[in-house]
Amino acid sequence: MEHITLHTPLDMHLHLREGEMLNNVAPLTAAIFSGAVIMPNLIEPVNTLHRLQNYRQAVETACQGYTFTPYMTLFFRQYSREELEAVKPYIVGIKLYPAGITTQSESGVSDLDACLDTLAEMEALDIPLLVHGESNGFVMDRETEFLAVYEKIASRFPNLRVVMEHITTAAALQLMDAYPNIGATVTLHHLLLTLDDVVGGLMKPHLFCKPIAKRPEDRQALCDAVFCGHPRLFFGSDSAPHPRHTKECCGCAAGIFSAPVSLPKLTELFMEHSNVTLLQDFVSNNARAFYRITPVQKNIHLRKKQWKVPSRFGDVVPFLAEETLSWSIFSTI
Repeated sequence: MEHITLHTPLDMHLHLREGEMLNNVAPLTAAIFSGAVIMPNLIEPVNTLHRLQNYRQAVETACQGYTFTPYMTLFFRQYSREELEAVKPYIVGIKLYPAGITTQSESGVSDLDACLDTLAEMEALDIPLLVHGESNGFVMDRETEFLAVYEKIASRFPNLRVVMEHITTAAALQLMDAYPNIGATVTLHHLLLTLDDVVGGLMKPHLFCKPIAKRPEDRQALCDAVFCGHPRLFFGSDSAPHPRHTKECCGCAAGIFSAPVSLPKLTELFMEHSNVTLLQDFVSNNARAFYRITPVQKNIHLRKKQWKVPSRFGDVVPFLAEETLSWSIFSTI
């Protein structure tokens, strides 16, 4: 097969930042995706309707000229019923961050029990809950330790749709299978990397992300589930741009900027490891079913033609920089 068309591809987990960075990176996603779920962990968290509307306007301005829908999210806090009813038409979900667990999450949740009323209102209003699922424990165990929290939420609120974001472990997959109200995003980089790729030799700061890449058996479990077409797994890049000087330094920022390479590399992987028709489910159909959304139609044509990933996009180093990929974007309709 030399050509493939993806219908209405979606990125269900995307960081666009603010200001100049937003303007530089947003068009790279808008050019090839029909829509994306936009994360709310800005310097000032997006946790009011006013901030949400301002941020959406900034995203739409940055993506001007492209057929692209930003699916907005609120930063989780305790919300009243009235606040949730007012914001529901403008969001696709609410994103819960444990306090201090990742970039700009200092105002996240430190006491889940205090949030149960908000979760109950979200269930009643059918607003999905998106979760960065890590504890503050030992870094290799954080995702596994958080699974008990997922289980508590999913069992107590069986009609609340819960998205486990950027899962990395076999244990997370097993929990998802136990609860029909749980879905999960999987990143490109977690399908490719183990911790050995990041720190097995010299530290590679541009491969450092949270949650960190795990053991080979966890990566293999993710690959098996994705390439076999699990219906509640969908693509979320977790593309997270940082300026080069904040990555190549002491105290390296966590995040991998994968937006420009995601679709070509995923096509390559599915061609190698799976029935390529399942790629359409992974990058669009599964998310549309779980989120109950109808994105604007947009067809992306890829062809089997090599291209070399640039070393930089502005001041940001992309995932797979200077590597040669075997598939490339041909046209967008």
